[in-house]
Amino acid sequence: MMESSNAPAEPSGAAARVLVVAHKTAATQPLLDAVRARARRGPAKFTLLVPTAAHGLHKFVDPEDQDPAEAQAVIARAVPLLSEAAGSPVEGLVGNADPGAAIQDAINLRGFDEVIISTLSPRVSRWLKLDLPSKISGSGLPVTTVTPGEETS
Repeated sequence: MMESSNAPAEPSGAAARVLVVAHKTAATQPLLDAVRARARRGPAKFTLLVPTAAHGLHKFVDPEDQDPAEAQAVIARAVPLLSEAAGSPVEGLVGNADPGAAIQDAINLRGFDEVIISTLSPRVSRWLKLDLPSKISGSGLPVTTVTPGEETS
């Protein structure tokens, strides 16, 4: 499922800078489809941001002390697939364990034009429980939220 807020305004000829934020869903088909669809709409340069994961008691320690190895492994697995979907190289970034802070840091430091947030299904997504897409769209950037389809039983 894909939800989009605001239509991206693209200057003619300039490639939009698109921040793709994902962790567990970074190499999944819904995200690859969303990147492919965005690339077809016009010139874009994609960057994958993977917040570091905090597990167990590590959630309570300084986020700067998180081990980036898991996020780097996600980037190594996802960037080739995303690059193929985008039709151009995708850069990978490791971010803060707080996904909101990671996104704001990336936007402030790199100046992105739009954001694609890929997350788990609404039943289990911590990012959706934090209302991350709405908080990021509050910065004035168009945000597209990609979640896997709910299985029907």
